[in-house]
Amino acid sequence: MSSAHVSEIPFTPWAGRHDGDSPDHRRWWQAVLPYSAGAVAAAVERARDAAYDAGESGRAGREPAVVRAPAVLLGFACDEGVRRNKGRTGAASGPAAIREALSSMAFHHGREVFDAGDIAVPLGTPDAPGPLEDGQERYGSALAAALDSGALTVGLGGGHETAWASYLGVAGSERAGGARLGVLNLDAHFDLRDEPAATSGTPFLQMARAEAAEGRTLQYAALGISRPGNTRALFDRADELGVRHLLDEYTTRETAEQFTEDFLADLDAVYLTIDLDVLPAAVAPGVSAPAALGVPLEVVIAVVRRVAASGKLLHADLAELNPSLDIDGRTARVAARLVDTIVG
Repeated sequence: MSSAHVSEIPFTPWAGRHDGDSPDHRRWWQAVLPYSAGAVAAAVERARDAAYDAGESGRAGREPAVVRAPAVLLGFACDEGVRRNKGRTGAASGPAAIREALSSMAFHHGREVFDAGDIAVPLGTPDAPGPLEDGQERYGSALAAALDSGALTVGLGGGHETAWASYLGVAGSERAGGARLGVLNLDAHFDLRDEPAATSGTPFLQMARAEAAEGRTLQYAALGISRPGNTRALFDRADELGVRHLLDEYTTRETAEQFTEDFLADLDAVYLTIDLDVLPAAVAPGVSAPAALGVPLEVVIAVVRRVAASGKLLHADLAELNPSLDIDGRTARVAARLVDTIVG
């Protein structure tokens, strides 16, 4: 299929609870702005100026404080990869559900936030697969442009085929050029399946092969892996590729933070991806494959904070929210809380 079957859904104004228009009453829907390259470039300059103004006079003049670069949200409304992976479809509605859950949350962040809309991929059938690969390439191009404008980018999935789309954007950006890049996946599954076509279960093997083609080894770590959820063949493939992993049953806040710190130590930049099925089913029921055990939400939040505080985070995304399987919007609210943590 041609890329004409992939649609781009532009920014739609957000709405939510209104307590007032002052900064003290601000909620996400009042803070989010429509994305344009020029608007983000201007926001980057404002952030740099603010960092210098907040800095201290030093030996060689004024030293900048931390630059609070603007954040750009970009949705991937797709679960063609989930269908191909024989999962339960519905994640294409994830980006809209995350935005809805975010809308009325209080906004406490010292950075500007822009919404770039969605790349939407129609669902196919076994006889006529949807244009997943075209959608991933278009998402990657849009993401690379946002990254190279100087923004922190946050992807809203979509099935975990979102990860390959994100990798295309991160690896294709000028900001990643020459950097020691790593991929940290919070997930119950390795997603290293070897299939004839891309699915939600193949993205990290695709990344490993892409890196190998460039003469590099993929620096990939997976936290929250379920032993019953991955075959022996997948564990063997992870070992062959040098994948670092931490099983869900051994994932506490202490072990997770140490695992994360050890992984980040050798990197210049990191792409963080969160498959919501890493969480316990009671916390995140609205996913294709709910976890029997899972990693506690407070541990996942602690890891996200560690990555964000490292100063190495280029891009983060969330995947596998399926609103049709959710209970009382529970998983959507968890996803929104994670986006809020990433931006914070």
